Amino acid sequence: MAHRQRGTAREPDEKTCVSCGRRMEWRAKWAATWDEVRYCSAACRRRGVTPADQELEATILSLLAAAPSIWPSDAARVVGGDDWSCLEEPARRAARRLVAAGQVQITQAGSVVDPSTAKGPFRIRRAR
Repeated sequence: MAHRQRGTAREPDEKTCVSCGRRMEWRAKWAATWDEVRYCSAACRRRGVTPADQELEATILSLLAAAPSIWPSDAARVVGGDDWSCLEEPARRAARRLVAAGQVQITQAGSVVDPSTAKGPFRIRRAR
């Protein structure tokens, strides 16, 4: 496991939450179980990754095969049909998980942004 110097103690590198795709930084309370930590919060642990989440990931990748970039809502519309609005945030989470897997990039105003801190609308494109 890679380590970096922080303050006076060596702490493990960051991880990515398997549910929301956001970066997790090491916390002292996780010191004994850091290798087993998979979720950033209790909400993400409850939510997990559902078959609908996996379908959104696959849809994002298939849409990117036909277009240079897409909005997360494009994937939500394909998966959800007429009732797609409830899938907007799950589509954003799917995009962040794909960024963590190195398959896509998230951009705002044409520049690649950190998916853990991006606020507002963003586009998704294949990783370069």
